[in-house]
Amino acid sequence: MKVTENLEKIQTEINHHLEKSVIKTAPNVIAVTKYVTIDRAKEAYDAGLRHFGENRVEGFLEKKQALPKDVTMHFIGSLQSRKVKDVINDIDYLHALDRLNLAKEINKRATHTISCFIQVNVSGEETKHGIALSEVNDFIEQIKAFDNIKIVGLMTMAPYTDDKDYIHQLFKQLRLKRDEIKNLKLNYAPCEYLSMGMSNDYTIAVEEGATFIRIGTKLVGEEE
Repeated sequence: MKVTENLEKIQTEINHHLEKSVIKTAPNVIAVTKYVTIDRAKEAYDAGLRHFGENRVEGFLEKKQALPKDVTMHFIGSLQSRKVKDVINDIDYLHALDRLNLAKEINKRATHTISCFIQVNVSGEETKHGIALSEVNDFIEQIKAFDNIKIVGLMTMAPYTDDKDYIHQLFKQLRLKRDEIKNLKLNYAPCEYLSMGMSNDYTIAVEEGATFIRIGTKLVGEEE
């Protein structure tokens, strides 16, 4: 199916769930193109999408070079410290700041301020990356030492489950934590944004106030 058709369906669903949203503002849709070709990514651009997400350094740099210059590039996967130098200055938003040694390496390698989301493991699953919800405040306090990092928001990944009430609960917890940090009015951590929701749960994320949703298979499919 064409990306334009998928996007129309997604936008219709977003608008429907906005009626139940706590903020009534449509989120930015990030096209997660890690499983598709450059041509498919360009089709997403032609459909009007301007936010693109990749989780591998090689794929990220490849898509960034191939897409027009007005795109916003999001690195959405776990970033290895040893690869920071290869990609950090090409990233518009990093969605997976999840440990202090990564922050140190980013601060060392960045030539400008990097907009970062702290990845939070709200569900507490051992298989997921991220900082525990109870440790977010302490982590942000530590980030104050790094001039090249700005905490623009929080990110999480919900577990794959049919329990919608549980996912609502997790996303709400992240929103409340975001609100708490935002209200501290820290210059280095304005924490305005919420990155949550993927192909299987983005409608719940919309209702819980997501400002960025990350959609791959339902939007661009799987080609590679």
